[in-house]
Amino acid sequence: MTKKTKKRKYEVSENETITDCLERMKKDGYMPVRRVEEPIFKEEIINGKKEIIPCGKKTIFEGKLT
Repeated sequence: MTKKTKKRKYEVSENETITDCLERMKKDGYMPVRRVEEPIFKEEIINGKKEIIPCGKKTIFEGKLT
């Protein structure tokens, strides 16, 4: 028998909705306790100058074992 950790992080993938991720958490026996949205940046050279431009976001849920 494998032991589950008390907390686990779930990341919403590109082709998955938030609802799908929450259902996956529920299926694994975890309840969401925190939601974190992290920006995704990319570097572009504009007029010979390197600039960092936001290009999306990543949603991560922290789950607590139920």
